[in-house]
Amino acid sequence: MSAPVRVLVADDQALLRGSFRVLIETAPDLVTVGEAGTGAQAVELAARERPDVVLMDVRMPEMDGIEATRRICATPGAAQVLILTTFDLDEYVYAGLRAGASGFLLKNTPPADLLSAIRVVAAGEALLAPSVTRRLIAEFAGRPGPARPPARELDGVTDREREVLILIARGLSNAEIAAHLNLSAATVKTHVGHLLAKLAARDRAQLVIVAYETGLVRPAAR
Repeated sequence: MSAPVRVLVADDQALLRGSFRVLIETAPDLVTVGEAGTGAQAVELAARERPDVVLMDVRMPEMDGIEATRRICATPGAAQVLILTTFDLDEYVYAGLRAGASGFLLKNTPPADLLSAIRVVAAGEALLAPSVTRRLIAEFAGRPGPARPPARELDGVTDREREVLILIARGLSNAEIAAHLNLSAATVKTHVGHLLAKLAARDRAQLVIVAYETGLVRPAAR
């Protein structure tokens, strides 16, 4: 049997941390390796425990979840980070994705969906399918951010890869992209792999950031 997915829970509310821990440990393929009540503790524990996934709250004392995510993801071989948000209140989702997070969860996510999300992210995928994710990315992507690094220019990306990148940014899965472009799933997977390599992106979430920051995709009109 494969080793269980190791999860670090970071939230400033002890009750929520405990609830997440109990839930995670009901799954035979998941295990918690620590709890952090501040962003600084999350960074410290991530370095020490080397989890596969970090559930990261945004609003925490000492250091917020965005900065903690940035520091964790800057480490080679770092954990995948899932940002926890309250949706209507949080305006930090896009900042979290830019910092290196692989996606986000709403705090009222059903328990089974949370466990599934942890598995998805641990496998190297990104949580970009739900329509709410698309809406949030579109809303926050147009906000000013830091300059793009040269490695994220699109000069080396082929026309077909640009088409795939646009559809990724719109939240389509590989299967949906294949159907849209009349390609095989294997071909789409190859294009995604080329995009990840050419754009120095960790996962699909980072490809979405590139698509918006380069202007290839524009936020939807509201």
